[in-house]
Amino acid sequence: MLLLPLASCGEHEWGWFIISPSNANGLTNLQFLISGITTTIYISVISIIISMIIGLIITIPSIPKNKFLNYINIVYVEIIRSIPLLVLILWVYYGLPILTGFSFSPFVSGIIALSISESAFQAEIFRGGINAIKKTQWEAASSLGLNFYQKLRLVILPQAFKITLPAIGNQFVYVLKMSSLVSVIGIADLTRKANELVVSTYRPLEIYTFLILEYLVLILIISYFVRKLEKKLKND
Repeated sequence: MLLLPLASCGEHEWGWFIISPSNANGLTNLQFLISGITTTIYISVISIIISMIIGLIITIPSIPKNKFLNYINIVYVEIIRSIPLLVLILWVYYGLPILTGFSFSPFVSGIIALSISESAFQAEIFRGGINAIKKTQWEAASSLGLNFYQKLRLVILPQAFKITLPAIGNQFVYVLKMSSLVSVIGIADLTRKANELVVSTYRPLEIYTFLILEYLVLILIISYFVRKLEKKLKND
């Protein structure tokens, strides 16, 4: 149904038969395109989880207002945010094995690059969430005789995580979109599948239009749940 309004746009004669489920060849092509969804979601979920862990590790040492550790935090965030994701993906896949002597699969390289790139944003999200906790919460935790890391684990981080959940959800949407770049190193995600089908069918307009619709539907669904989460947290 989404494709019908596009059938008569402009002077170009759209060839939706190439991915139409009404014929065997079109159904095969359609299944081929959709098969990349699993990889796209999988790599995005793993990357966002790893980036959250790295971001938290980068953020925690700077909390006690130590100037040196805070400086390290700032330098890390600014450097990582300044590197284009596509360049980082290519460097991890082609350059890192030369430095380390270890070869990484395209899938692992994509996750490493996405995780590192996203970790800078996660570090800023966690820093903002922790700073949003009232000073009285720290004082109350101190009155219970908790040390610094106990305060974080038992009192501060649970509250900060609740505050940052909407922002983390929005970043997941961002990672999902940026994951399309990993197709350049051969990962069979949605974009890679579309590229391969274009080469074999010579119908770039129809296939890339369908690719846009795939990402659109996927992101709209995730955004819907993120908004529901935001409303729930506000009500709580």
